[in-house]
Amino acid sequence: MTVAPTADVDERAVIGAGTRVWHLAQIREGATIGRDCNIGRGAYVGPGVVLGDNCKLQNHALVYEPARLGDGVFIGPAAVLTNDEYPRAVTPDGRLKTGDDWTAVGVTIGAGASIGARAVCVAPVTVGRWALVAAGAVVTTDVPDFALVVGVPARRVGWVGRAGHPLTAKGDGVWLCPETGAEYIERDGALSPPAGPDGGPAPVR
Repeated sequence: MTVAPTADVDERAVIGAGTRVWHLAQIREGATIGRDCNIGRGAYVGPGVVLGDNCKLQNHALVYEPARLGDGVFIGPAAVLTNDEYPRAVTPDGRLKTGDDWTAVGVTIGAGASIGARAVCVAPVTVGRWALVAAGAVVTTDVPDFALVVGVPARRVGWVGRAGHPLTAKGDGVWLCPETGAEYIERDGALSPPAGPDGGPAPVR
């Protein structure tokens, strides 16, 4: 584990071997970060947040509690995972709200998924395994595995493979990855990865 001198890592956080925490990043109490992760400059990881292994949080990404990220998740620069369904600074009587006045709800990101730069995931949404949320998108509903979503609010415009490239339709529900040549099958609005020893889904923590 490597932690920059200017990073703020609470002693109650758990950081896996090989993880790097860069300049001005903040990791709060009770957070759990897996092995070989990269926490970029100015990134924020809230109390009790869980990251799997091999995750990358780019500069100034904000991951608020109680988010859960699977293995191999990418969070782009300045992306935000929110945690308040009904945000207000004050109660109806004008009193400043405290932690006792609301219940945090988290965003769940499946293994291998990527959240683009400045995208916002509005809790409580789930982004499926290996999905790709485009830069600047605002996710307000759950995203299926392998889906490519864009826009405000985010909508599915295609599918992506594990390599992150948009898939090409071959017909009869078959989709081809132009990077790896792998074929995926679409049925009932869901995409299945290739079969075989390397085709099984990656674990989600």
